[in-house]
Amino acid sequence: MPSRPVDSTALARIVRRLAAAPAAPWLHTEVARRMGERLALILRTPDSVLQWWGGCGGGDDVLASAYPAARMWSVEPGAEAVRRREAALRRPWWSARRWTTATPVVLDEADTVTARVGLLWSNMALHWMADPRATFARWKRALADDGFLMFSTCGPDTLAELRALYREHGWPSPAADFVDMHDLGDMLVEAGFADPVMDQEQIVLTWPDAESALAELRLLGGNADPRRWPALRTPRWRRELCDALAARRDAQGRIRLRFEIVYGHAFNAPPRAKVAARTEVALDDFRAMTRRPSPSTGKDRI
Repeated sequence: MPSRPVDSTALARIVRRLAAAPAAPWLHTEVARRMGERLALILRTPDSVLQWWGGCGGGDDVLASAYPAARMWSVEPGAEAVRRREAALRRPWWSARRWTTATPVVLDEADTVTARVGLLWSNMALHWMADPRATFARWKRALADDGFLMFSTCGPDTLAELRALYREHGWPSPAADFVDMHDLGDMLVEAGFADPVMDQEQIVLTWPDAESALAELRLLGGNADPRRWPALRTPRWRRELCDALAARRDAQGRIRLRFEIVYGHAFNAPPRAKVAARTEVALDDFRAMTRRPSPSTGKDRI
């Protein structure tokens, strides 16, 4: 399986900037909306939901609407991100949402997550994690038996036009490589998830000029590729980049960049007894291993 080289220092800087933003980027909230539409395909209602990096994921309203009775958790990348998230979630006494929905419990990613939740949701965060395999293993530990995972991330066709522009000019890569959805599916199986389903779609963003495009790209992250330029670029180089982007305007005079959005969901397979000539299974473990949702009601059945 191909490796994904990233600069860990640059990656940490990008994550801090995303966590410090006053609101999730528009693209994140749009992907959260689309991912929320997929929840209707899951025939079960979790009583607890954990968002991974919920502050920059833009999924609060989607999840509150889908599961108004569920207890909410939110894991954030660092103590400062936790403080910002708690402040953003604090509701005034007169807010209707203060009385109709529970305020999520906010946790630091560095802490051990002991919650065993019915749904772990991660929107547009996985591509900022250096080791997807380790992340999947950690997510699995946070899920209850038969809980399910839903996530979205950028795929390898993201910013294909910008990558082509950089190659034409002999410049290093503008972004670290993103992992293919088939490799992510294999990683889910390796981590012990069951029935993984992966799909993808293309979202094209357009801007009236190069400066607007570059400003939004910065809001969406940064370049963590260790093969990128080793030093800061000059104003002259930036003008050259803007001119090159402007030269690629479409028929409507707008700059277009493509984002491949990969969606995945999978279930946390319950423990299974090892087959032997004689196998003893505790009654509680047997119930966990045989519990399945009813196709018609989505409720557990034994």
